[in-house]
Amino acid sequence: MKRMVTSKAWVVMAATTLLVGCANMKSHDELTGQVQAAQRAGGLEAALKTLEASATDEAQRTALLYNLERGELLRLNKRYEDSTHAFMIADNKVKEWEEAAKTNPDKLLGTVGAATISERLKVYEGQDYEKVWLTTRLALNRVAAGDLDTARVDIKRTHEREAVIAEFRAKETSAAEAEAKEKGVASTGKDINGYPVETLNDPEVLALKNGYQNALSHYLAGFLYEVMNESGLAAPGYRKAIELKPDTTVLEEGLRGLDDRTSFTHRRRQQQTDVLFVVEAGDAPARKPKAFTLPVPTGRGIRSVSVSYPIIEPSRDPLITTLAASDQQFKLENVVDVNVMARRALKHEMPGMVFRGITRAIVKGAVQDQLERSAGMFGAVVGMVGSAMTEQADDRMWRSLPGRVYVARGYLPEGRHRVTVSGKSFDVDVSGQYALVPVRLYGDMAIVGNVGKFGRIVAQPPAPVAAPVAPVAAPVPAKPVRKPAPPKKTAPGTVPVPAK
Repeated sequence: MKRMVTSKAWVVMAATTLLVGCANMKSHDELTGQVQAAQRAGGLEAALKTLEASATDEAQRTALLYNLERGELLRLNKRYEDSTHAFMIADNKVKEWEEAAKTNPDKLLGTVGAATISERLKVYEGQDYEKVWLTTRLALNRVAAGDLDTARVDIKRTHEREAVIAEFRAKETSAAEAEAKEKGVASTGKDINGYPVETLNDPEVLALKNGYQNALSHYLAGFLYEVMNESGLAAPGYRKAIELKPDTTVLEEGLRGLDDRTSFTHRRRQQQTDVLFVVEAGDAPARKPKAFTLPVPTGRGIRSVSVSYPIIEPSRDPLITTLAASDQQFKLENVVDVNVMARRALKHEMPGMVFRGITRAIVKGAVQDQLERSAGMFGAVVGMVGSAMTEQADDRMWRSLPGRVYVARGYLPEGRHRVTVSGKSFDVDVSGQYALVPVRLYGDMAIVGNVGKFGRIVAQPPAPVAAPVAPVAAPVPAKPVRKPAPPKKTAPGTVPVPAK
């Protein structure tokens, strides 16, 4: 009897542990769906309310992902000050990660909870490309507010953040490979029967240099340095953008035309505004959990244990290629594909995920075996249900980001212009030497952010007017001098008659 009670108590304790784990594993994909539905029904304010209602305590309201999503929705709503405040809370979390990555990387490499229960129990540190996007978003908020000096600080921090990420990920990869080799665990997605490896190995994904740098961030750095008349710093920004997205005309022209655009002669003669259009379309992709079954050896034979890994489907949104402004056509070029970046990041994570997934499967297989030994069929059912409920792939991502970012650049006269892109039309006012026009195609809306306007076009002096020339009078022809008629001859003896 005592043994039965002990067995039941052990089963209850195990079940409680599993259920507590389940309670802490909210699906971010489900929350994103609710926010998007609210936006479609009631606009951005309704979407914000739905998101804010999901954070019920201070820890949740200061969480990284919550503030990334909230900051983006506020930015779309043109509440730039509030957006920047939310982004700064998120940025402080990333700074904590950066500090740990530089001073105590072993702390970040620890994944005990994720290995034994679920990936969703890990503290969300943000995808690497999200960390870079964060400083880029802050810079764009400063531009919208006309604060170039702080935007300059943000783009500088972007470069520094990329360096920290590169160094830490190199250490992480080495550690994961060494641990996998020591345990004899396969470390690639191709070893998981049924996993769509082609989504991680297609040419677009493999063409990316890494999963965190993007061409927009560096092109924007070049553009802002150019605006601030720092061409020596602008050139490396344009050059890096080309390296990250080669064979892109607008990026190449940014570097090729830099010297001419910043010359005194060009600026003295410039009569139109140099306009940069940044057009964002679509939504960031979702990580969808997919279950796989692994055979796990236990004391009672081979058990089939479920593991879950995330899958990102490639985007099927059509590319946008043109933008019309008044009577001009601009070529829009895709400089960032967030879907491809997300898959590149997932490809980097998969070796560690596979190792942790197999470790969890072994642990859970042993737990199921022990539960069945202790409580028979009841214990076996508890073990299987708890294992399935806790085995959910981590679906957390910054989902309010755009799916793709396009750039077009050219000259427009100062004033109001009717702009059309992807079938949506809106008016834009441009002026000054440079202008940055942010556009987000969000659902069925075209949201035009605050236009950044910089410098002024030097007024050309009016052309000198020639003094009027007095007309020259035509010469008056001289009257002919009439000679007196010779006297008429008279006959001799005739008296001449005097002329009347």
